[in-house]
Amino acid sequence: MAEYPQQLERRRTLADGRAVLIRPIRADDEPREREFFAQLSPESRQQRFMKFVRTVPDAMLQYLTHVDYDRHMAFVCEAQVAGGPELVGQARYFANPDGRSCEFAVVVADAWRKSGVAGLLMEALIRTARERGFRSMEGLVLRDNRTMLRFVKALGFEATPDPLEPTMARVEKKL
Repeated sequence: MAEYPQQLERRRTLADGRAVLIRPIRADDEPREREFFAQLSPESRQQRFMKFVRTVPDAMLQYLTHVDYDRHMAFVCEAQVAGGPELVGQARYFANPDGRSCEFAVVVADAWRKSGVAGLLMEALIRTARERGFRSMEGLVLRDNRTMLRFVKALGFEATPDPLEPTMARVEKKL
């Protein structure tokens, strides 16, 4: 695994005045990653994984937290809450086999939606994907997830119906 890219860490202030840290995920985030997914509503987990997921298996948590910071990058949004630092959102990309495009995913804790966290995470993710030489970023979104479709369109993604799966929309942005 590559060395942790500390230079990608950014402290930000949300519109409501809360301070957050946008940073690459670390392997030692695995317990907080587990807690993050456990606290998501069933609907949020379904929208993130495109199917009903009660709990995220240990092998998946390890995969999600042990990234190479190049072909698989993940950013988390860390906020200080009463009990200390807590993960409140994350965005990631995975390189596609062609090596020129990547697939993304983003999810924000229910209590932090509409706070600006998703935009900060996607800004970091898109910037890093460009720097790593990717030419496009794509993803699948449930067609009934209108909030996400509006969000990615505002970021410059184009949405088209997925020809193989009528419940999905394919979104793509040229980098």
